[in-house]
Formats: sequence, C-alpha cells, structure tokens
Amino acid sequence: MAYAVYRRQHRGPLSAIAAHPVENSLAATTLLLGALAFATAQIPHLHLISCWAGLVGILSGAWGQMISATTVERFMLVIGLGAAGLGFYLGMAHGGLFGGVLG
Repeated sequence: MAYAVYRRQHRGPLSAIAAHPVENSLAATTLLLGALAFATAQIPHLHLISCWAGLVGILSGAWGQMISATTVERFMLVIGLGAAGLGFYLGMAHGGLFGGVLG
C-alpha cells in the first residue's frame, strides 16, 4: 500500500524549462516571430518585415520540431509555424522579400 501515500507534484505546462532550455527558447522564438509576421502581414506596406520574420520563424520552427522533446513544445511550435507561414505567404503576395528595395 505504499503507492497510496505517493503524491504526484503538480507541474505547469512549461515545467521542462530547466531540462530543455534550447527547445523551449526555439518554441518561444517561433511563437514571437509568427505573431510578428502575422500582425505585420495585415498591412501591405510592411511586407518586408512580415516576409523576413515569417521566413526566420519557419526555419526556427522547423528546427525546433526536429529537436523538440515535449508535447507542449510541439504544440507551441505548430501554432508559431502556422502564423509564421501565413505571415510569410501574405508578405510574399504583398511584395516579397526584396520588393521595392532592389529595383
């Protein structure tokens, strides 16, 4: 009956921060870049920011998916990747990575 005394400690959703700092920082970076790319994609004149933030967000999210260790990290990466991809593609539609700069 020793198992009846065992208490499981409650852990938060990002309890693995100390154990996986690289993976968690990639997930947070992907979320921030995805939010930036998505927000700036709504304004056509900010297509350079949305394209570059989306591209870097896609790359960091893809690398984070390769090395992620927990479900919470993967969830954050998928949300960030979706926002970064949408911002990147809308930015490409509004003018591209170098639109107006090299021409």
